[in-house]
This record gives sequence, C-alpha cells and structure tokens, in this order.
Amino acid sequence: MWTIIHKMGSPPWFFRFSGALVRWLLPLTIALLCVGAFWGLLIAPPDFRQGNSYRIIYIHVPAAVVALAGYYVMAFAGAVSLIWRIKMADVTMRAAAPVGAALTAIALFTGAIWGKPTWGAWWVWDARITSMLLLFFLYLGVVALFEAYENKTAAARACAVLSLIGTVNIPIIYKSVDWWYSLHQPASIKFMGESAIDSSMLYPLLLMIAAFYCLFVVAVLLNMRAEVLWRHRESGWIQQLVERA
Repeated sequence: MWTIIHKMGSPPWFFRFSGALVRWLLPLTIALLCVGAFWGLLIAPPDFRQGNSYRIIYIHVPAAVVALAGYYVMAFAGAVSLIWRIKMADVTMRAAAPVGAALTAIALFTGAIWGKPTWGAWWVWDARITSMLLLFFLYLGVVALFEAYENKTAAARACAVLSLIGTVNIPIIYKSVDWWYSLHQPASIKFMGESAIDSSMLYPLLLMIAAFYCLFVVAVLLNMRAEVLWRHRESGWIQQLVERA
C-alpha cells in the first residue's frame, strides 16, 4: 500500500499512469453506460406496481451508490494528506469533490422525479433524503474551502478535516431507513441474503453501478490531470510534454 501511495505522490509518474488508465477506461465506461442504459431502460420488464416509472432506478441508484463511495475516496485522501503530507492527496480531494457533488445532485434530482408518482410529492424531509442532502453540502463545503483560502496548504488541511468529519454521515445514510420511519424503500440489493429485486431488473442495475464507478474514476482522473498540469505548469517535465506534443 505504501509503495502505491508513494508512486501516486509523484506528479510525473501519476500523469503518465493516469493517461494510460484513462485511455483504457474511457471506452469501457462508454460501453458499460450504453449497454446498461439500453438494457435497463428498454429491455428490462416493467415493475408490477410502479410500471415503467421505476426505470429511473438505473440512474438514481448508481449515482447514489457511487456518491457515497466517492466520499470515502475523498476522506481517505484527506487522511493521507494529514498524516503523510502528500500533495497528490490534496489534488485527489479537490478533484473528487465536484464529481461527488454532481453525482449527489443527480441522485437527489432523480429521486425527486421518482418520488412524485410514488409518494405524490417531489420532496419530503425523509431521513434518507435529508442525509443525502447533507452529503451534497459536505461535497460543496470541500469545494468552497479550497477556493476560500489563498494558502493552499491550509485549504487542504481544512478540507481534509471536513472530509473526515463528514464520514459520520455515510453510515447514517445507509442505515437511515432502518433506524427511523422512512418513506424511502429499503435497499433492493443485498450482499448478505437474497436481493429484493428480480434478476431481470437486477443485472442491468449492477451493470449501471459498475458503469458509474468507472465514470467516477475517469472524471476524477481527468480533474486530477488538469490540476497537476496547472500546479506544475512551470516544471521541466511539463515543458518536455509540451515539446513532445
């Protein structure tokens, strides 16, 4: 683990590695999104209760799942930044925050669209929805803190602390439907026990979750590459890249 973290801490190594990874991962992401969306939105059967309105699950659930996982990525980067003072960890936090915020916004927006025909309202102050809204604000808080400080070292430390504190909200999101009375339905996918969704609907959903994970990685890597280019624009290795291009 330390070897990987040490290598990722080198901007030139990261830039070469991430470029190769994005070139391989981007077409895979597009393929997974196209196949998953076609399968879920057009081929999967309608739900016996909700009809075709349930199909927004193929956008809503992947966005929510990856938004939660993305926060852990940001918090882990914050811990690395505080403990080992690795600058690339700061870059990771800054790159992951807007992507996570976008995914959380998608989850909230699609949840509202799904909630209207299901609950009869666009928005309710449900425990799950409220804690997801808090997640959105935590992501935005990290974005805002990076912009608020002129001293980027101080900004990174403040963002790392906020990221780590915010992890308390993640298990609350997961368990909110169990701990409090909630209009939000329980998890349909269960790793321990039988899932509450038929396989004909489950497989395209799993495919879309995988696609969104790949999309998150691609978006974060592209953001990191842009940040590295900006931070090291005067470095010799950047000049060499420009000359080769």
